[in-house]
Amino acid sequence: MKAIKILTIKLLLFSLLIGGIFYLLQEYIKPEWVHESLWTILSFFILLTWLTGMFTHYLLQLSKDNSVNILLGSIGIRLLASIGFIAIMLILGVENKILFVVNFFIIYFFYLLFDIYTLLAKLRPNPN
Repeated sequence: MKAIKILTIKLLLFSLLIGGIFYLLQEYIKPEWVHESLWTILSFFILLTWLTGMFTHYLLQLSKDNSVNILLGSIGIRLLASIGFIAIMLILGVENKILFVVNFFIIYFFYLLFDIYTLLAKLRPNPN
């Protein structure tokens, strides 16, 4: 339960950082670089990262032997959910599609790096 709280706090802090960067970019620096659906994309990734993190944490508690398969499965779920989200948004007729996809993948890579960092920290040998 403690690991879940730590992951949630780290995720919220990271999301506030990413949101703050995009807010500054949108309001002060280059508003034409930020798509109007950015906050929907960010909300999607907060939810997706939290759900896959909980799922991975639960499965790693059950079996440490399959950790590589669990981690690759988590990344695969994230990729498939992301493709589904993009498809749904494009079908719904989001404007400025190229900017939407570029913003989406920038945020995708930020959250992928966050996911890899937290998972590696979890798998790192503990000297205690």
